[in-house]
This record gives sequence, structure tokens and C-alpha cells, in this order.
Amino acid sequence: MTIPVTPDTPEAQSWLRAELARPEYEAAKPTWFDRLSKSIGDWIASLRLPESDNVSQWGSLVLVVIVIIGLAVALWFFGMPRLRRRSQVTDSLFGAAESRTAAMMRADAQKAARAGDHARAIEEMFRALARGLSERTLVDMTPGTTAHGFAAQAAGVFPRFADELDSAARGFDAVRYLGAAADRADYDTIAGLEAALRTETPRLAQQTVAQVN
Repeated sequence: MTIPVTPDTPEAQSWLRAELARPEYEAAKPTWFDRLSKSIGDWIASLRLPESDNVSQWGSLVLVVIVIIGLAVALWFFGMPRLRRRSQVTDSLFGAAESRTAAMMRADAQKAARAGDHARAIEEMFRALARGLSERTLVDMTPGTTAHGFAAQAAGVFPRFADELDSAARGFDAVRYLGAAADRADYDTIAGLEAALRTETPRLAQQTVAQVN
């Protein structure tokens, strides 16, 4: 004959916790997504459309709300989409991978000039010039844009600097691809052009001001 056992309260609670900790109970628990889905479903079910001529408007509103909720759930799962701004256009400059900002390139150019490496300084400063105008969205730098292609675009925005831009592009190509020597005067010329265009008002802005006046 089995004698029934009646546990005291602490022991009964311990037995209950052990029972609920078994894998089959844990697997049966609703996930956070189950709870979220149920909450959304309950909320939608609680909506009551008015019995009037505005039913279609209310239906459209509910549809918009459902779409917004769907987008929120998608963002929860996948996160914010990455902007394509920092893509090939931003990370490529004259056919080479490049993620530095114009200010960083300018600093590297100045450092190279102080070290007497004027060819490297010219290359870096021309890149700073191109990246700077690209950051201002004044030129469209694609992976295939050449130094002369950039100079032609920039000349359209700063027409009075057309000759200087063409000369700077030729200087960049010479030190970059032909291994040409350069001196401090060559570097100072392109550095001066870069500094001037940083503060120069582009032609489009000038035209806009003229039209307003």
C-alpha cells in the first residue's frame, strides 16, 4: 500500500518549478514574436469601423497603419538599410579604392610636402581637391572618372579656374602615372587652387543669386 505524501509549501513550490523547467514546457512557451504578433492581431481586431459613409476612409487608414507596423517589424529583424551614398562613388577615386575625406587627404598632402615628397604631395592634394568638390556634390565622381574628366566637370562649375584645373590634372597624371619629378612650386600651385575652390562660390549658386536679385 502506497502512503500518499503531502509536501509542505516550500517543497511543493520546488516540485512545481522543476516540473515547469522540463524541455517540453519550455518549448511550448510563446516566443517574443508570437507575443508581438498576438498583440498586433488583438489591436487590429479591436478596431471598429464606423457605420457611415466614411467607412472606406477608415479602411484606408487601417491599411496604412498595418503597412507601417509591417515596416517596423521588418526594421526590427533586418535593421536600417545601408545608404548607398558610401558606395563605389565615395570609396573609389581615380580608379583606386579610397575612403579618406578631403580633409584627411589635405593633411596627408601637407605632411608629404613638409617631408619633401612633392610628387606625393601633389597627388594627395589633387585627390583632396576632387574629393572636396564631390563632398559638396558639385561634381559626380564615378569609379571610371579620370583626372581630366574631373577637371572638365569642375571647370563647368568654376569656369574662371578652367585653365588651372586642366593644368592640375596634367600634373597629377604626370606624377601619378609617368613618375615625373616635382618641386615645391608645383605643389604650392595645386595647393593654392584647392584652397581657392574651397571658398569659391560655384557658378550654379551665382546664377541662383542673380535670378533672385
